[in-house]
Amino acid sequence: MKITAIYGSPREGGNSDLLLAEFVRGARESGGAVTEIVLRNYHFAPCIECGGCNETGVCVLQDDMDMIYTQLQKSDILCLAAPVFFYGPNAQTKALIDRSQCFWAGKYLLNRPLSSERGAKAKGYLISVGATKGQKIFDCMLLTVRYFFDALDMEFAGSLLYKQIDARGAIRQHPTALKEAFELGSAVVIG
Repeated sequence: MKITAIYGSPREGGNSDLLLAEFVRGARESGGAVTEIVLRNYHFAPCIECGGCNETGVCVLQDDMDMIYTQLQKSDILCLAAPVFFYGPNAQTKALIDRSQCFWAGKYLLNRPLSSERGAKAKGYLISVGATKGQKIFDCMLLTVRYFFDALDMEFAGSLLYKQIDARGAIRQHPTALKEAFELGSAVVIG
């Protein structure tokens, strides 16, 4: 089982980073092999909507996304951790999602879903935090991530969502969050 953990936050050591680190620890302690991708350490352009991937299923831009594409293609489990910015994914995470249009084109236009390469449908998980207590704070994030996972030919398998978490490290004060992230990481390995 190939597990990929994507740190989507621009803030190093922030709340979503802390949660994903616990997910990774749980997966590794249960015997899982995890590849970690920290988006803020990669340099890639946003999608330019040129339509080039519609013909090939491959993005025409060549940058650090090429390394991320390779990892996404072989992932059986993907856990994306990202904060909510203005009720949606932050810029780095949204750029990753938009650049994954090539997988959508491969699946829906060229009839080459990633499950044909993996051999099975993979699973995707979301970990997210948001600063406000709004009733719909995660609605846009969840919808966007569901379609991202669909493009990657992954089943949306679950999420951990925490409201009213803003200051760096504030998640440590939550009574159950870090434990829940650890347990999720363990559960994806153990089954």
